[in-house]
Amino acid sequence: MSFCKGCFSGVTHEGTPKGTAPTFGIDFIAPQVSLLGKWEKIGGVDCYVGTPTIDYPKDKVILYLPDVFGPQLINAQLLIDDFAANGFKTIGIDYFEGGAVSVADLESGNVDTKAWFAKHSFERTQPCVDRVIAALQEQGTTTFYATGYCYGARLAFNLAVENVTKASAIAHPSFIEVPKDLEIYLAKSQAPLLINGCENDARFPPEAQVKADELLGGDKFKPGYRREYFPGCKHGFAVRGNTSEPLVKAGKEGAFKATVEWFLKY
Repeated sequence: MSFCKGCFSGVTHEGTPKGTAPTFGIDFIAPQVSLLGKWEKIGGVDCYVGTPTIDYPKDKVILYLPDVFGPQLINAQLLIDDFAANGFKTIGIDYFEGGAVSVADLESGNVDTKAWFAKHSFERTQPCVDRVIAALQEQGTTTFYATGYCYGARLAFNLAVENVTKASAIAHPSFIEVPKDLEIYLAKSQAPLLINGCENDARFPPEAQVKADELLGGDKFKPGYRREYFPGCKHGFAVRGNTSEPLVKAGKEGAFKATVEWFLKY
């Protein structure tokens, strides 16, 4: 498995994240301070944390597992803020430890993907996720959910197969081997799975999405399964899609709405 061009391209979105900028000096927009979102170290890992301003269950957390641009990307912060605004405490984990792809590289699409991945393999990022989970458990969190995008979908699968998470929602996943990983999910996981798929996706094309339906749909996966399909969208649409295009805007908003509904259900 590998990356595709869409893993390292897209557009930045307009808006002001609610948290303060991280301290490790990457060239991202420095947002304003608010009660909704802020940067914290959890288990020694930098995390962008979205906390609802309304009452919410203190023992439950959504783990936001980002694509290669990490939670430093304004798009990711806006999504985390939106999850918090819907009543979910949400933790965006910087498992790239300051090495996420920058906005400049997003705009240019000029990234040595092999060199980047050699520094940020799953063997290096998974321990960061595990440290965050352990620290949150020490603070009283008992129930975890995971939403993973592109790279982060692989980590969401790992957590679900280990039954660390109660429910999973992934969008345009990379590094999911079909049918092998879907069969493992079916056999081992108890976490209901939502897949937000799209029309143009080299990493998880429509035929892979249909295979997921064959393996997990029709009540075959008892905990729960659902797939959303967004025409006119391409890999990265749920985070980095060009929302000036009506179908892409509908896809991005539809994927977020489906994810919120999924977590509310479970």
